[in-house]
Amino acid sequence: MSQPVKSEVIAQYKIHEKDTGSSDVQIALLTARINHLTEHLRTHRKDFHSRRGLLQMASRRRKLLDYVKAEDLAKYNDLLQKLSLRK
Repeated sequence: MSQPVKSEVIAQYKIHEKDTGSSDVQIALLTARINHLTEHLRTHRKDFHSRRGLLQMASRRRKLLDYVKAEDLAKYNDLLQKLSLRK
């Protein structure tokens, strides 16, 4: 898997034309980075520095998801479905 292209992710999840930092975009970018880093850690099992970064990103995404859930439950459920985060 190649490094996710940031502009493509932003274009897919932006709310308005100049949106680059809304919660939806931040969660989508973190998800792309988490997926990429997970693949890296499958081949490099002892890379504990990257593992720490992965845990930090997952925690940041969890906090952002909690914020979106508190603000707009419909948007939260839609975001989970788009990113396929829950089963």
